[in-house]
Amino acid sequence: MRSCNPNFAFRFSRCIRRSIIFGCLIAGLSTSAPRAAAQATSDSPQEEIVANLAAGRVVIAVCKDAILVGTIENPIEAQTRPPVPVPLGSRRIGIILGSVHWFSPSSQLDIARLDKELPHLRSQAVVETPRLRQAQVGAEAADIESIGQGLRDRLNEVVKGLHTNIHMPPGEPLAQLIVADYIPAYGPEIWQLTYTLEQAPEHGDYWDSRVPRPRYLQFWPPEKGQAHTLVEFHYPPEDKSPSLIDLLRANDPRLEKIRASDAKMKTVADLFVAGESGKVSAADAVQFLRAAFNVIASPKDRETMASIAEETGFAWILPPPAEPKKPGQEKEREPGAPSLLAPPSPH
Repeated sequence: MRSCNPNFAFRFSRCIRRSIIFGCLIAGLSTSAPRAAAQATSDSPQEEIVANLAAGRVVIAVCKDAILVGTIENPIEAQTRPPVPVPLGSRRIGIILGSVHWFSPSSQLDIARLDKELPHLRSQAVVETPRLRQAQVGAEAADIESIGQGLRDRLNEVVKGLHTNIHMPPGEPLAQLIVADYIPAYGPEIWQLTYTLEQAPEHGDYWDSRVPRPRYLQFWPPEKGQAHTLVEFHYPPEDKSPSLIDLLRANDPRLEKIRASDAKMKTVADLFVAGESGKVSAADAVQFLRAAFNVIASPKDRETMASIAEETGFAWILPPPAEPKKPGQEKEREPGAPSLLAPPSPH
C-alpha cells in the first residue's frame, strides 16, 4: 500500500479509502496570480478537494432492434457511485467512469457533479480529429468531438486549482466517458473517451494541472472479422474480473443455469457467444442480461439498465436508485452560485 502524504493523498491507491483527495491552496483556487500562490505555499491554509469515483462495469449489447446498456457498481469504498447511463439526446447515452463527484468537505459544497452536468457539456471549439472514422462524417463526427471536448473543458475548470504534485498510479485515467448511440445512415456505435491528468512544475512546490485532449477509441461497429457481441468496460483499470462474454465462453456454471432454464435464454447466450448479437431481440436480451447481472453481482451492488431503440429512442429498463441524502454532509451548489473554482460574477 502506498504511503500517504499528510497534506494530500491519491486514494486511487486505496490508502485510507478509494477516492481522490487533493490538498489545494485556497490561493490556488481563487483569482490570485500563480506566482503569488506559489510564494504563499508554506503558510497558506489548505482546502481539501475530494473526488469520489463511479466504479464498476458497463455492459453494452447491440441487438436487432435496440442498444442495451447495463451497469453494475463495484463498491470499492463507502462513497463509490454506480456508473449511470445519462441521456444525451433521444438516441445517445453517456456513462462517466472514474472521478465523477468533486466536492469540498470543509465547505460541504459540491464543486462538480459530472454525471448531472454531462447533458449540457458541449464545446463550440471543435477541431476535426483523425481518430474519428472516415465513415462517420460531418455533423455527427463533430458532435462526438463536441461532447468529448465539453467534458474536458469542465475537468480543466476543476483541476486548474490543483497545485500540489499528484502521483497517479501508472495507466490510471482521471475519468472515462463511454458513449453509445444510433447515427442516421450509419447505425449503432460505441466510443470510449479517456481523460488523463498532466502536471508541470512552475515554481518550487507549485504545479500547473491540466487535462489534455482525450483519447478516442471506437468499439462499435467492430473491425472486419471481429465478433459482434457484448462490449464491456471496467473501472478501475486494475479490476481484472472476467467480462460477461468471457464467462459465457467459459461455461460459467452460474450462467449455465440461466442458459438451461429456457429455450430463449439458450438462444440468446449462444448468439452472443457466436458473435451474432444483431440476431438477438432486445426483449430476450433484457431478460437474459437481468438474470446474468443478478448472478455475477453481489446483492448490495447497485445496477442500472437502459435501452436506445432506433425508432423510439431512450428508455429506462432499470433506473438508477435514488441517492441517499446525508444531512450536513453535502450541499448542492445552486446554479450561478460562486464556487471554489471561480470568483463571484461582477455586478
